[in-house]
Amino acid sequence: MTDFGAIDALLAGVKKEAPLPPAEERRALREELNLSRAQLAQALGVSPSTVGGWESGRDPSGEVREKYAYFLEGARTKLAAEAAEDAPADEPEEVALADTEVPEGAEQNIESDDDVDVLITARPCVLCGQPARHQVAGFPQHLDPAECGTAEPVVTAELPQPQRPAPDTETVQTALAVGQRQPAHGKRGVKVVPVGRRMQTTDSPDLISSAVSAALADHSGDVEAATQALVKRAIPDAMALLDHSRKGGRYDVIAHPWLPDILRKQTARGADQVWEARPKWARPELPVGEHEVTALDVNGAYLSALKTHLPLGQLEHSTGNHHDRRRAGIHLITPPAWDHDAYLPNPIGNRDEPGPLWVTEPTLRLLLRVSGPTYGLCEPPEIHESWTSGATEGLLEKFRVALKDARDRAIAADDEVTLEYVKAMYSKFVSTLGESNYNRELYRTDWMHLIRSQAFANLWWKAHRAYDEGLLVVRAMGTDELHVIGDWHAVFAEGRGVTEVKIKDTYSVGAAHNEATQPPE
Repeated sequence: MTDFGAIDALLAGVKKEAPLPPAEERRALREELNLSRAQLAQALGVSPSTVGGWESGRDPSGEVREKYAYFLEGARTKLAAEAAEDAPADEPEEVALADTEVPEGAEQNIESDDDVDVLITARPCVLCGQPARHQVAGFPQHLDPAECGTAEPVVTAELPQPQRPAPDTETVQTALAVGQRQPAHGKRGVKVVPVGRRMQTTDSPDLISSAVSAALADHSGDVEAATQALVKRAIPDAMALLDHSRKGGRYDVIAHPWLPDILRKQTARGADQVWEARPKWARPELPVGEHEVTALDVNGAYLSALKTHLPLGQLEHSTGNHHDRRRAGIHLITPPAWDHDAYLPNPIGNRDEPGPLWVTEPTLRLLLRVSGPTYGLCEPPEIHESWTSGATEGLLEKFRVALKDARDRAIAADDEVTLEYVKAMYSKFVSTLGESNYNRELYRTDWMHLIRSQAFANLWWKAHRAYDEGLLVVRAMGTDELHVIGDWHAVFAEGRGVTEVKIKDTYSVGAAHNEATQPPE
């Protein structure tokens, strides 16, 4: 074979690689089909982190590239067909947002505290894949539902809530097949409702009062039987209340996202790798003499902790010693040394093992705050890597306020039925967000850890407040137990409200002959 023949043979054997869309569009196509990275990874025979890399800009090669390109092209075709079916026959063809200008004054219609940014260059919407001129918490999206190919009518939530089965797929063909449109509350994306179009909730029915009245009627006024029935259905009722409280909200969240292995149990009966910083601290020494200790009980600890920064979408991996306050998730950190155990608990709780550990957003923010110039109690933690998503602190706020208001009314009316029902709703809601057979409507292990850690962080701040106001902090335990010496009434309000505390116990420590003693176990 001549040199020219060899070159001809080489050129003949070269196969052009299948073209791939931009990284942002790859992710948008997958999420619009309601598919997780794990599902697509299983279909392609790769790991979820590999799919995540492709959606971050890395390109596959060889046979797997052909399969991935086939999936993406099939996803485009399927979504285009659905959009054509949903569009009215007499509606004129939409003009791509990339070729239009942002209307004058549009920026003034966006609330500055909602993490909404105007994009200079249009990017694919995470819901419909079409060019969008805005992004919310880092997610490109259409602010006007009429411009988004996923716009659907609002559905009123009722008790009990609808089922949301998670799709399952083993091949690219079945992956495309299961990507059917789901109801608005089950959509695996992040969606916004523009300002001025939010549903008004002033006339919303009181689902909690209605449920209590129905239970009492069903059990002929038997308080104990009605309470037992309400507590038994607390989880589905809490989910229905959550759905109802989200109507007209700015964000729609991913209910069953792919989660990193860090958030999965290492053994059937074991735990995952996240450290929640639960306090279990007792003051090592007390001043000489006899002291009267008051054990205070913090009310509604998990209810208050519902106000925390929660990630909206699927967690994404990053590295580096940097914290983005507009995102939330879990972080691998090396905690700082803590030199104040003699009078304040360590913000990361009792941990004997040295070295890096995975902590939640509330714990990291607590460490960053106490290490700052205002407090200066320790050095800043070192962040090694993170799994985060765009976040908001008010995601569960309407849900929390509805439960708090019902709790306040029940206390004022001495209504123990409603009080026990509400307590079961928020406590079981938090405890079943992880791997639980009792709540399959919302699978967010990351949220469970974050809410519980926020409760622990809230208790730490109460301990610090007591110390700062001159009380002797004797003990801090779990989410709601704080033991102090001194005039605590000057620091905390007494009562049953969520901003108040009540007395759990009183006891004496020390000895009349001035021997220091430890508080009782």
